[in-house]
Amino acid sequence: MASIYAAGIHRLGPDNATLAVHTKRGGAAAKAGHDLELRVTAWEASLDLDAPSAELTADATSLRVEKGTGGMQALGEDDKDNIRQTIDDDVLERQNITFRSTSFESAGDDRYRVEGELTIVGATQPIAFDLSVGEDGKVAARATVTQTRWGLKPFSALFGTLKVLDDVEVVLDGRL
Repeated sequence: MASIYAAGIHRLGPDNATLAVHTKRGGAAAKAGHDLELRVTAWEASLDLDAPSAELTADATSLRVEKGTGGMQALGEDDKDNIRQTIDDDVLERQNITFRSTSFESAGDDRYRVEGELTIVGATQPIAFDLSVGEDGKVAARATVTQTRWGLKPFSALFGTLKVLDDVEVVLDGRL
């Protein structure tokens, strides 16, 4: 059965969806760090299920620490501000992140296989992920971004004994 939301162009953003980045920690001192959930607070996407195609633009300076799990102690507001500053200055260099689909194929039952080009800090690489659009208008997607493929150096501290793992997960959940 096709989704009742299949026709037309749909807009997604912070008002009707969440875009989050999940990081994991590694290294000998991993117990001292935190696995993070970062929320992207300024972004917009379009999803055209007729064409079909998808595009997304995210303001890299809008990532905010939503929560941190693990670690020797809870993350405080100063810790969250320092993480944001590091992401802005050292990791994403205050440059927008963009995605544009190049292939968008039905995988049956309101599921799609999306391929496209993701640009981070001026480097563009291909990426693929699955997208689902339910009859109730729920939309969901998950993609793994390997930072070094885009020339990013995963964050590390304590002489490299605490680091963010190279693979981060990007998750979109919303409603059309």
